[in-house]
Amino acid sequence: MENVVVETNLPDVKLLRRGKVRDVYEVGEYLLIVATDRISAFDVVLPSGIAGKGKILTGISLYWFGRMKEIIENHIVATEVDEYPEVLRKYREVLEGRSMLVKKAKPMPVECIVRGYLSGSGWKEYKAKGTVCGITLPGGLVESSKLAAPIFTPSTKAEEGHDVNISFDEMKKIVGKETAGRLRDVSLSVYTKARDIAEQKGIIIADTKFEFGIYDGRLILIDEVLTPDSSRFWSMKTYQPGKAQDSYDKQIIRDYLLTLDWDQTYPGPELPDYIVEKALARYKEIYRIIVG
Repeated sequence: MENVVVETNLPDVKLLRRGKVRDVYEVGEYLLIVATDRISAFDVVLPSGIAGKGKILTGISLYWFGRMKEIIENHIVATEVDEYPEVLRKYREVLEGRSMLVKKAKPMPVECIVRGYLSGSGWKEYKAKGTVCGITLPGGLVESSKLAAPIFTPSTKAEEGHDVNISFDEMKKIVGKETAGRLRDVSLSVYTKARDIAEQKGIIIADTKFEFGIYDGRLILIDEVLTPDSSRFWSMKTYQPGKAQDSYDKQIIRDYLLTLDWDQTYPGPELPDYIVEKALARYKEIYRIIVG
């Protein structure tokens, strides 16, 4: 296992923002997105990282962007450092395998979430009200139940704190009726195709989150797509409705943090090596299953 956690520092390139995991730079008419090895939990970036995680996330995203091209265009311009503008090539060591040069799209102000199974905040709301984001579901469902058909459940995009689930009608007020309908239809199409591909590999995609932007007047898929940071992946072999499932993501880290006396505010605690190694093994495993 590599033991070097990669952070980015490109002093002569304009840094637009540091996200929880991704750093975004402006390079002329393009953006450069770099997936670092940072890890966040409960909306706090932890002091420990997971070495190699950024490369795994980038590789999985690129696989899915490629598979979804016939449904929707994406923002990728180049992924090989040799094809990047000259100013970036001296940073090859940092950028190789964990970066994408992308179109400068105007991001949509909503997150597009598709749920095929009842889990997370959806399960909490269903237990309380029998609904998910205002959509009434049949009675008698249990945690991790497969839904009769995938549902589209958008949320706001919070700069600070947590995103808030909203109804489709609320989304229409934010982006307009026509755009809302297109976002919903494309999200459901991409999820359905991904779900079918993943099932052939023995993986359930329980839910996922997409980001879209407008470029040249067209809707395109941006950011990351169908990674363990934006989706819940479960093994078909161990799937059992009626309880929480074992996910190929940072659930190992969340579970560990819940055993600590930590109030989920900054700064987070250091993670022990064995937890970091377990989490990395899960990321590597889902990469191997999905990308091959």
